[in-house]
Amino acid sequence: MADGGVGSVTGAGFASLRPMVAPRNVAVIGASDDPTRIGGRPVHNMIRRGFAGGLWPVNPKRDQVQGLRAYPDIASLPGVPEAAVVAVPGALAEQAVDELGRRGCRAVIVFTAGYAEVDEAGVAAQERLVSMARGHGMRLLGPNCLGLFNAPLGYFPIFTSSFDNGWPVEPLAGRGRVGIASQSGAYGTHLFGAARNRGIATPVLITTGNEAEVTLGDVIGWLAEDDGVEIIAAYSEGVREGPRFLAALEAARRAGKPVVMMKVGRSALGAHAARSHTASIAGDDAVTGVVLEEFGVHRARNTEELLDVVYAATPRLYPVRNTLGVVSISGGAGVMISDAAEELGLPMPPMPEDAQARLRALIPFSNPSNPVDCTAQVFNDMSMVGAFARSMVEDGGYSSLIAFFTQVGASPTLAPKLRAELNAVRADHPDRLWCLSVLAPPERVREYEADGYLVFEDPSRAVVALAAQGRFGQAFARAPRAGLELPEVSLPAAAPDEAEAKRILAAAGVPPVPEATAASMEEAVAAARAIGFPVVMKLLSPDILHKSEVGGVMLDVADETAVRANYERLMWNAAENAPDARVTGVLVARQISGAVEVALGITRDAVFGPVAMVGLGGVFIEVLRDVALRRCPVDVAEAEAMIRSLRGFPLLDGARGRPRADVAALARSLSALSAFAVAAGEALASVDVNPVLVLPEGQGAFAADAVIELAARG
Repeated sequence: MADGGVGSVTGAGFASLRPMVAPRNVAVIGASDDPTRIGGRPVHNMIRRGFAGGLWPVNPKRDQVQGLRAYPDIASLPGVPEAAVVAVPGALAEQAVDELGRRGCRAVIVFTAGYAEVDEAGVAAQERLVSMARGHGMRLLGPNCLGLFNAPLGYFPIFTSSFDNGWPVEPLAGRGRVGIASQSGAYGTHLFGAARNRGIATPVLITTGNEAEVTLGDVIGWLAEDDGVEIIAAYSEGVREGPRFLAALEAARRAGKPVVMMKVGRSALGAHAARSHTASIAGDDAVTGVVLEEFGVHRARNTEELLDVVYAATPRLYPVRNTLGVVSISGGAGVMISDAAEELGLPMPPMPEDAQARLRALIPFSNPSNPVDCTAQVFNDMSMVGAFARSMVEDGGYSSLIAFFTQVGASPTLAPKLRAELNAVRADHPDRLWCLSVLAPPERVREYEADGYLVFEDPSRAVVALAAQGRFGQAFARAPRAGLELPEVSLPAAAPDEAEAKRILAAAGVPPVPEATAASMEEAVAAARAIGFPVVMKLLSPDILHKSEVGGVMLDVADETAVRANYERLMWNAAENAPDARVTGVLVARQISGAVEVALGITRDAVFGPVAMVGLGGVFIEVLRDVALRRCPVDVAEAEAMIRSLRGFPLLDGARGRPRADVAALARSLSALSAFAVAAGEALASVDVNPVLVLPEGQGAFAADAVIELAARG
């Protein structure tokens, strides 16, 4: 393996991909003498790019393939291939995988399609393929896979036509290299081509296809541990093997490598298309979003944004306390940039007053706050550009800077002076993210980039990219999640009714309102007397989830006579509106007033496991959908951050003269609920605690209703 090539891995967490991504030799099963065919392109490209390892074409019909000796079968190969490309159809592919495994091959890349992406027969064939590979201890990429490349090694086991338009480029001095991980082969090579055209170095691309064995998480983990890559770009249609994916994102975060991901399938239509294309689970998009945010992944909305953020990451400067300073010859551009920064939460603090005074003395009609409008006056004395830029860095202390000079940046007479002034400041402050917004021909843009600047025509796009670098820095600086002590949990065999659900949750740390169960009218009277009037009375039934819809909730029950009347009414409503439901009695609870209603919940995501939810309670959660989600478990501090992130948080924080609610107590309950969900394991399907009645500060938060759903057995 060449020194410095992609493949020099630190750590061993994902090292089993090494023979696939950086092998010493490779066999191509189904190799073609035609360099334009699927089986011919890998051979052609590796010959052209000088792959130094063994390259062994297998073709029973030819003695030579593209000038190389060809072998009639796998058994005839001159040695044990570390990796192999399978480019033969149907049953021949299965036979090849089995023979390669028996020969001792450690990694196989399966181009062949017609598996789980097609039909049930394809699913069964894919399972056979995986079983063979695993039985031989062999990693398998695909099937239905375009392949990969590792450019520094000249290793191109891929059948794309992308290289007809150019090979991966080398990075500018001091710039980072980008690894691409993509479930889609065609879109992965589209990203490569777009990055190449923009001058972004992408030495490695790995496409995963159906992900029958090697997943996107495996690939991201490999790139996170690889010394030849500093930035990771990913395209995902659905995440498989959630724990592996999470481990990969954490490996990237710990390594200080930004991950920029396009995760498609946001819409119901998009999710369906993703399933039919790669036979993967799109999962709940909102959950995926919060998981990516947890690990500091930037989720790009489109290809342009992905490339912008990746490009801005190549200087490898990720300010933890990111602030933006703007110097401009256009007041309008400054306003545009300010709007974008405010929308993204990127701070633009003003320049210090004394610095403003000094700049105003230089150009009296300038606006030296931030954005700093130095006006077109600087054309008369370009040294003013240097003075303004230096003051912004040294007096303003901004970590990110945008200089908007539009077409002046391309002027044959003005651009050299502009460049010299800016370079003098930048040379003294190389630790800042410098961005120029100019309209210039490609050769002039390359000059600015070689000087160390990021160059954007659209300053709004620059703001998005710069804001992302600060979020990367914050993610890299965060300590890993601390573990929580989990409660002992014993779930019943059948779904519990409300009273039992509350007892289970109370034992886990989620306190209910004072209440008692009653199996008869007289027991209900005694319970109400002990609790104190007024009370709430509710049907107890494990079969009725929404009691209000069947007349199963009675409020403002003020005395014993009302208890008896409402008991009879509840029983009648149950018989009339839910005749098949099992009714075990009623629940009598203290009626609490002056509280804010909040909803807590747990849902089990198919990929990432239990997810905690908090939102405004009652009907608001369904109407406004103002909720915060996090992967379980969350500690009390993170739980409180979730609560404070709600748009409706002012209702808990004393809006319109209301007393402040006991947010601390609510956060403790949310954290406890999340720990309960983890401890309960896969037997738990969901929990709905709605409403939680949050009393004024210091008085607590109490579950007024609770539903626990168990997972279907088997």
